Amino acid sequence: MTLNEPAHITNPAARYRVVDADTHIDPPHEMWVEYLPAHLRELAPRIEEGEDCDFVVFEGRRNPLRMISNQAGRAGKDFKMVGKRSDMRAAWLPSQRLADMDQDGIAAAVLFGGGPLGTTNPELYIASFETYNRWVWDFCGVDRHRLVPVAYLPMRDVDETLRLLRQAAKLGFRTANIPAFPQATDGFSTSSVVKAIEVGKGAALTGDPSGGRSYAEPAFDRLWAEVSELDITLTIHLGARIPRFGDKQHILPDMVMSKFAMAEPIAIAIFNGIFQRFPKLRFVCVESGVGWFAFAAEYMDRTWEKQRYWTESKLTEKPSFYMDRNVFGSFINDRLGILNRNAPGGRNIMWSSDYPHSETTFPRSHEVIARDFDGVPENDIREIIYDRARRIYCVN
Repeated sequence: MTLNEPAHITNPAARYRVVDADTHIDPPHEMWVEYLPAHLRELAPRIEEGEDCDFVVFEGRRNPLRMISNQAGRAGKDFKMVGKRSDMRAAWLPSQRLADMDQDGIAAAVLFGGGPLGTTNPELYIASFETYNRWVWDFCGVDRHRLVPVAYLPMRDVDETLRLLRQAAKLGFRTANIPAFPQATDGFSTSSVVKAIEVGKGAALTGDPSGGRSYAEPAFDRLWAEVSELDITLTIHLGARIPRFGDKQHILPDMVMSKFAMAEPIAIAIFNGIFQRFPKLRFVCVESGVGWFAFAAEYMDRTWEKQRYWTESKLTEKPSFYMDRNVFGSFINDRLGILNRNAPGGRNIMWSSDYPHSETTFPRSHEVIARDFDGVPENDIREIIYDRARRIYCVN
């Protein structure tokens, strides 16, 4: 099939075959009752219908149902932060998901998750990782050529992580998501426990940035070694800083900083020699934007050149070398990132729609691609919107 012959497309504006490097799937709340171990099912969250909005009832809390994760097709003045489940786009239904991909001209999509549960119950917390992974694997079974699942892993204890990694690999996962920072032993930092529970999967995305642990610790080398041996792609999804959703004063500046904060876990991995010791590791910085990649690489190079002696840096190559070899990134709207696609550090970029979140380009993704890639050679376009994601995420 050629570049100009997309499959499964009903959108007349579609011109290219596209692998969407970052979409989302929040499971219906009924899933937890069906997939959790039998003795934990009574602890599962449930939906309670209300007049103006529905509520999520879980562990003594009754929170309004947030719609920001399922706003595809609703923009501008039609945006609603809270509402009823019937108002949400049912992206958790395979028929709706595939129909929307057809409409938007998407050949295949990588699915990031709606798990685990935001609970302080340790057994339920870890079970929810395993539960979500089994569910999303089954969900993608409706069409494994078009739906590509990402497993979620906790990072509280290396042995625990390795157990879930092996479990996911045995199912067939080729990509796994880890928090941007190691987690506290209970999964939450003491300063963010309330917010982490409120957002649900917040702790699984962020970890504990203020904690005393770091991925640079030798204890994590066993994990990097096994990930390399299994040829698994690791992702760190937007979450080094969690925006304060629902807070009208902070949400917009927080969204900006949530992108740039993703540079910290990447810099930690580079400067502490993780990629030098494990050259086959693939890290994808997801939904972070990529316009800052080239700047970060250049800044790290210059900083390393000036400071590497007194800091006793053991790097044998400049930081940009590891950015180019080991670090990838996905973006939604990022013309500057596209223009910097040939600069050191800025080369490994992939397009995404962020469907069905509030930032999504759906249902006009091909119009956005045409706008943002104006003047870019066809071969470069194909690499960024199709070939690179297909390789990194092992899309069939």
